[in-house]
Amino acid sequence: MSMRCGAAIGCAAAGLSMISDAHAGSAFALRQQSAYGQGSSFAGIAAGGSLSSMFWNPANLSDVERTEIEAVGTGILADADVKLDPAPQLGFAGSDEGNIARNAFVPAGYGALRLNDRVVLGVGINAPYGLITEFDNDSILYQTGVAGKSEVFSVNLNPAVAVQVTDWLTLALGAQIQYFDARLTRLALGPLGVSTAEGDDVGFGFTACVKLMPAPGTEIGIGYRSFIDHELDGTLETGTAGDFDVSYDGVNLPDMVTLGVRQRITDRFRVMAGAEWVNWSRFDTVEVEGGPAPIELPFDYKDSWFFSGGGEFDLTERATVRAGLGYQLSPIGDNVRTYRLPYKDGSLHLSGGVSYRLDERFSFDLGYTFVTVEDMSIRAADAGGPEANGPFSGRADIYAHHISAAIKMKFH
Repeated sequence: MSMRCGAAIGCAAAGLSMISDAHAGSAFALRQQSAYGQGSSFAGIAAGGSLSSMFWNPANLSDVERTEIEAVGTGILADADVKLDPAPQLGFAGSDEGNIARNAFVPAGYGALRLNDRVVLGVGINAPYGLITEFDNDSILYQTGVAGKSEVFSVNLNPAVAVQVTDWLTLALGAQIQYFDARLTRLALGPLGVSTAEGDDVGFGFTACVKLMPAPGTEIGIGYRSFIDHELDGTLETGTAGDFDVSYDGVNLPDMVTLGVRQRITDRFRVMAGAEWVNWSRFDTVEVEGGPAPIELPFDYKDSWFFSGGGEFDLTERATVRAGLGYQLSPIGDNVRTYRLPYKDGSLHLSGGVSYRLDERFSFDLGYTFVTVEDMSIRAADAGGPEANGPFSGRADIYAHHISAAIKMKFH
């Protein structure tokens, strides 16, 4: 017997020991890795500007003079308001489910050491994926097993080395060591009843990046973060057939390419632009093995894009202000959108930020972004939506405030 359901292990992720909202990046990816980048909607972040830019491009380690560390924290205040349409065939008059997202704090940290004139070592620790969504126990979606609570804990360690080949070319390689833990409650699995699925795994990947400085004042960065495939070992607690030790195969997280450009216009003014492609189409179907029957959890995501542009201006020798605009093309189409992760194309990111250098050693970054997603429809299974939505159609309205801060130290 084979059962397909549109819920998923990987439908939610949490940053380190914290939790993020459902709409921070593409699908459940997190972009909140830099307060400096947050202030300009991450425009040109792959071309540098701060140590935290090594998340997208470790070749930016070439900017390190001797030893640097940076600690970043991002608060996410999110609202994902879900409303259900009437379902006359069930005698259901419709309902307002309220906010299914949760406020969160996402941390990140970086360190770098210059070994000589050509070689710089660096390390970053991040939560590259994250969200949590939750429906109340009295929700009809909770009671029917359409949607309950979805969450994942993830940590990624990224050591890297950058080599300045010439004055205008830097190459970098790095490793990724990623822990990924997922839990999904109120998962309807047909004859197995309403179930809870959970599992975890450690996966490995790499980064390969380049930074070019073809002319004075021009910086171009291209960063690649490889895919990481996970096979989660865990349990499946079913409502009628008992509990099983299972594995979740096919949690194939995407690779990412980021392009960033920074151009100095005057001694005090710079413009930035960036583009990011994420290979979400490889996140297709998760297979549950070891249970009482073959189970498939389909996603059918498509690749996503993020575009951004911005600028920054030095108010004084110590203070810099910046602003930016970003636009996200989501990997989640109308025919695969579920109540566990309602998201669509067209999220708009409006950002502003400031940096202040206290002295030669200490500096601070602050960044803010307002994210809004156009009102979206969620289709019932019999109206072209995924099977996981059952007979319920509805709508979701989403916005979020992202507030980032960083403290940076240099040792000479």
